[in-house]
Amino acid sequence: MEDGTRHLGLCVVDMKELSASPEGLSAAGVTLTTNVRQLEFSLACNDLVAPGRDGKPNALVQVAVIDPQKQHLVFHACTEIVEANKDPLFLTGVTFPSEYPDSPETIVKLTVCDARSKSQESSSFLGSATFSVGDLLRAKDEQLTLSLRSSDGVCAAGTVVVSRLKMEEMEEENIDHIATNTTLQKCPLVCESGHHSCIDREDSPQTGPVFKNPTCKVYRFQTMDSKWMFVREQMEECTLSFSIPKQLLLLYIQEDKSRVHDLQELGELSPHWDNLRKEVMTQYGGVISSYQETLAEMDNITGCSFKPSCCKAQKPLEFIPINLHTQRMRVTCPKKADAFYDIVTVGAPAAHFQGFKCGGLQRLLSRYESDKKSFSAAYQCIYYSPEHTAKAQEVLSTMGLLQPLITGSADQLLLAAHEHSSSGMRDALKSLSDKTEQFVHTLKDELVKSALLALHAARPGYVTKSQKQPLEQSHRQVNQGSEQNQNPVQGLPGHSPATPVTESPVVCNNVEGSAEEAGPAALKHQDSIPHHKEFDEEEWDRVWASVAKCLNCVIAMVDKLQEGGNSKQEPAPELQLADVITSHNPGDWKEQLCPLEAACSTPQGFLLQQRRDVVFSQALAALACGFVMKLYAGLRDKNFLRQLHLVGLVAQFESLLSTYSEEIGMLEDMEVGISDLQKVVFTITEAKTDKLSELQPSVWGRRDHFTVEVPLPQVIFQTLPEEMKEGKPLRVYPVLFNVGINEQQTIAERFGDISLQERINQRNFELLEAYYKTLSEKVPLECLPCFQTRTNIKELLETLGQNVVTKKRKNVEILWTAGTICRRLNGIRFTSCKSAKDRTSMSVTLEQCALLRDEHQLSKDSFVQALDCMRSRLTQGDGGQWEDLEAGATTENKPASRHFYPIALLLVSSHLLVVWLILSLVFLLAKYQ
Repeated sequence: MEDGTRHLGLCVVDMKELSASPEGLSAAGVTLTTNVRQLEFSLACNDLVAPGRDGKPNALVQVAVIDPQKQHLVFHACTEIVEANKDPLFLTGVTFPSEYPDSPETIVKLTVCDARSKSQESSSFLGSATFSVGDLLRAKDEQLTLSLRSSDGVCAAGTVVVSRLKMEEMEEENIDHIATNTTLQKCPLVCESGHHSCIDREDSPQTGPVFKNPTCKVYRFQTMDSKWMFVREQMEECTLSFSIPKQLLLLYIQEDKSRVHDLQELGELSPHWDNLRKEVMTQYGGVISSYQETLAEMDNITGCSFKPSCCKAQKPLEFIPINLHTQRMRVTCPKKADAFYDIVTVGAPAAHFQGFKCGGLQRLLSRYESDKKSFSAAYQCIYYSPEHTAKAQEVLSTMGLLQPLITGSADQLLLAAHEHSSSGMRDALKSLSDKTEQFVHTLKDELVKSALLALHAARPGYVTKSQKQPLEQSHRQVNQGSEQNQNPVQGLPGHSPATPVTESPVVCNNVEGSAEEAGPAALKHQDSIPHHKEFDEEEWDRVWASVAKCLNCVIAMVDKLQEGGNSKQEPAPELQLADVITSHNPGDWKEQLCPLEAACSTPQGFLLQQRRDVVFSQALAALACGFVMKLYAGLRDKNFLRQLHLVGLVAQFESLLSTYSEEIGMLEDMEVGISDLQKVVFTITEAKTDKLSELQPSVWGRRDHFTVEVPLPQVIFQTLPEEMKEGKPLRVYPVLFNVGINEQQTIAERFGDISLQERINQRNFELLEAYYKTLSEKVPLECLPCFQTRTNIKELLETLGQNVVTKKRKNVEILWTAGTICRRLNGIRFTSCKSAKDRTSMSVTLEQCALLRDEHQLSKDSFVQALDCMRSRLTQGDGGQWEDLEAGATTENKPASRHFYPIALLLVSSHLLVVWLILSLVFLLAKYQ
């Protein structure tokens, strides 16, 4: 076979490199394989003979390769089962990827079996045939008709027809011409592959360097104008399933260790508060230890790139999303540009290991807030509402971002002053002024002031106003006699020299004489906060006045240096500038302004935080996977890149969970996890090299704000808009719509409560509407993708809004309309159920067939056939599990070919299920009577 490989900036993972390392990654260059001649062929049988059932077998064909060097069978593929047909035409073809033996001498063995019935897991041997690759390539019209050899050697079992598929040539022909040549082309064809080249062409958008183990299928369906359309599906696993949770665990551990350090640095507290601090630090220690153990166990897992549903309740894998896969459908029609439709499938982000006995995050958090109010009142703690907590996290996060920027600007200013660079000093001073202004604006918040007051009240020796007034009267004479002895506190920032401070052995917080015992050492870490008096408005204003004076002093120093030009006669201004800048350590701000934020936390609060971490980890891994796939697909689309950096992308999560039993808890977890994705932004960076290890996304930040960096190859990075190259944060707007479709949802709608689903849909409709409004204001709607159906997005939103408030059972119109709007808005599509298997596959295949019908004129007669093809499950086995049936033996390894008609009917109507339930009850009653 010819092997055309060329190096490109576009990144596609070479599968040989992926399988070479335990993590599926290597440091090899990024390559794109094109123009590889693939051996693909279709299968059909004639005149099959089987005992019983009127001689009409349920036929299937197992395909194996005989390795010419090792001379043993290697199981490769299997067709679907065609029921009760002695002349079956199989819709499943066979594809040999390049890593398989593909020399002309390679022998392929076809074994035809009778699956008896789909309810039985046994197969019987009907006949077999062998051929070489060279025979097929040399045959006339590249088609072979082989006689099947029965187990007794008599060739009376029928024939099998092998026809080579040349997909690119077929795209040029119409149905009439193909049907004239051979009757084997009257039905849609499907080929299956485990290699990228099954669908890769030079003009094909790529999925990115984080995907591996692709499974490819190719179909051909009839359109309404009697043409062939070709549909290619490619499903891949994503390495981010493990890499993102691992990075998050490291960040969680780092953040919690930092909080423990901050708590230690609060200095001396009263016994009550000190005991609370110790309890909180113990809880943090337990969380850190648990996360470290989980991370160590995850590091020991090699060779896996996704978590199967059977492992969803395992603790070492609780941070990993369930069955995270990507699926791309490519549609090729004659004389039309190819269309691509991407979707990410993943199990609902939920804490399966912790269970759902008490509900999910939404319910648990609401209950926790109520309990925290009672706890705070009982134990004399300070209660902060969720809004205040979120604001505090925002302040701390902003402060953490600004502090290093201020320090860096100050260092640049000193360096420019040392080098006597006037322009450098001017730029550094502007940056320092801007960042300082933002810093002051962030901290001039009532919540910060109340936090300082709370910390002040927790100090040993705190005196309230009610205690302070009588004490001042009783000690006035003593104070008058000692005016010349200034108290050490008076000279500190924030104090007025004219304001005397009274020390007294009578204090609050149940600490007697603590002020006397502590002495000056007690003030070591509290030199910016008043101790024995109320923290009033004037002192709060003096703090910011002092900051402004310091900044003005720096500006004056810079002006003086600039006036001196290049003269080096007076170095004093430089030294004064250095003294002013370095006189205050920025770390002191954080030390003094970090309140005892977790002092009122209960053990339940830490358990909820752990649960939230687990759910968010799964949700972020899925979002990062979808973002990378969408980014690589749109690298050549200028309109998409414009929308990305001006507004951002909508990420629509479609959920099929019921509002009954445990799935209520899963939906409550998922709601919070998807909502938490609002605190995530993406940035694009330039990779140092084009190695796969350099192209993996990375995460940094803390729980209230995370940034995912996506590196691109240097050649591609240079083509991006300037805003993206400069590191502009790219926003993603997550929305969640849920409609339960299974039998449990029927029970919930008739006898339970679906208010959770209604509230989620209503709230996220409002978010989606707000995103569209923002998008229409900043980006012309002409930049959005074009579709054959011309329905206006506004009309679609109106339809969605009506469906959201309509009381209708299993209203799947909500999901279909929301999915359509997402694609019109160039968004990222996700589909989820409990494990991303049956219900998810039903939804995805139905959506794909609907797209083929609405956008590509799939004929009505072919719709059901296309749906049936996509919903069949074709086994991909291995040689160790496959058993040769030529001796006439039976095997339990029957390839599964499952069709989910009952669930498909649920997507249309729930009445059939109700009828089925009634008939079942009648049958049971009659049986027991």
